[in-house]
Amino acid sequence: MLTRKELVADRKLVRDKAVGALIGLAIGDSFGDAARMQANRESYGFITDFNAGASWSTDDTEFALLTAKTLIASKGILTVDSVVKAWFEDVVIQDEYKRGGASEIAAANNLRKGLRPPQSGKFNTFHMSDGTAMRIPPVGIVCAGDPKRAASMAEIDASISHSEDGIWGAQAVAAAVSVAMVDGTFEEIFDAAMAPIPTDSWLYYNMKQAFAIIEQAHGNIMDCWMPLHDQLRASVWATTAEAIPASFGCLALSHEDFRSGLVLAGNFARDADTIGAVAGAILGAKFGLSQIPSRWVEKVRHPSGTCLQFTKGLDICAIGEQLGDLIR
Repeated sequence: MLTRKELVADRKLVRDKAVGALIGLAIGDSFGDAARMQANRESYGFITDFNAGASWSTDDTEFALLTAKTLIASKGILTVDSVVKAWFEDVVIQDEYKRGGASEIAAANNLRKGLRPPQSGKFNTFHMSDGTAMRIPPVGIVCAGDPKRAASMAEIDASISHSEDGIWGAQAVAAAVSVAMVDGTFEEIFDAAMAPIPTDSWLYYNMKQAFAIIEQAHGNIMDCWMPLHDQLRASVWATTAEAIPASFGCLALSHEDFRSGLVLAGNFARDADTIGAVAGAILGAKFGLSQIPSRWVEKVRHPSGTCLQFTKGLDICAIGEQLGDLIR
């Protein structure tokens, strides 16, 4: 594993990994969204590429771009005030959110009522959703090599819309991306993800269960695939304690390169866009933009603004470069 100092000294590597993480998130979001579509399941069963008619994007990528924009504006140091300001500028101002996550919509409504973090996240029916985990990788990028700082900053961002598992899931993902940015091994990445999660939480329990299933099956995908689905399934779609262990479970099963890991995560059932987005960000941080299929990069590079209007037409690679510039 590199030290942060060693990473910072190699500006080409910094940009490769920062852009890789952000575009990897977008690819995983779009790929997982396409993979779970019934038409694709009927046509292919298990997809290995974007089909000609695949479209994107979802709230996962666009809220991640909100986090990125906030980080860039605050020069890499998030505060409660900077997060609230960003939400008022780009979320609360909208009247509707096509394909928006329930947790984020509820948080925007709480902000309109005058609530502020942490109450805006606590007083939210969907406070344990995976809505923070999918938007938090930009924090891990900026905090490259410092997982404790990544977890601390993730809590600041997540508290506006989430509480408990919703925050811990964001901390786990941010810490994992932080370690992947300095080329940590996947064992080190998984250890970093587990560190901020309380041991008496539902998320911790399911993470341990996922890793145990894989260990008992000696990493055999055929023996793990259905037990992982059965063990992790929650009563409500997009629950942190389901989606985040699923994402890390997929990474534990396949991480030889970006494409193989991404394809497995994107084909997981239920909230596959978030599972893919989290895996894509970690894999992108680990392997860098140079190891991601260029056709996939161009497929998702410019978001549609489907959920957050300000994101329409942005260049994700350029934003990734700006995040990389904050790593000093």
